[in-house]
Amino acid sequence: MKWKCPKCGREFSKQNQGHYCMKPQNIEEYIAVQDAQVQPRLKEVRDILAEALPEAEERISWSMPTFWKGRNIIHFAAAKKHIGLYPGDGATEAFKKELTGFDVSKGTIRLPYDQELPADLIARIARWCYEEYRK
Repeated sequence: MKWKCPKCGREFSKQNQGHYCMKPQNIEEYIAVQDAQVQPRLKEVRDILAEALPEAEERISWSMPTFWKGRNIIHFAAAKKHIGLYPGDGATEAFKKELTGFDVSKGTIRLPYDQELPADLIARIARWCYEEYRK
């Protein structure tokens, strides 16, 4: 039996499925509407990226938390079993050797919730994106 949100009308297979009826306006809103057990992990990714990219602006782009400086630098988003990090194809290729052990596809790195975040690697990828994409 499907559950329909009385506010936005979307249908879900789970009763009272957590979701956001409107597009989040900023990263705080995005994180706040995610499952409680995922929020600390999202905050950690955000903090890593904010420290690595102090000159970047935080915004929502493509409905995802994004760090932006003249263009999108890097996105991240919550998924069922992982956090998706979206640095683009160039970054996943440039860091290919260091990303063994992670589920990587074209421009996407999946960071499982049950593994420690590779903070240093995330920061280096973010800096690489910033330097590469501003050329």
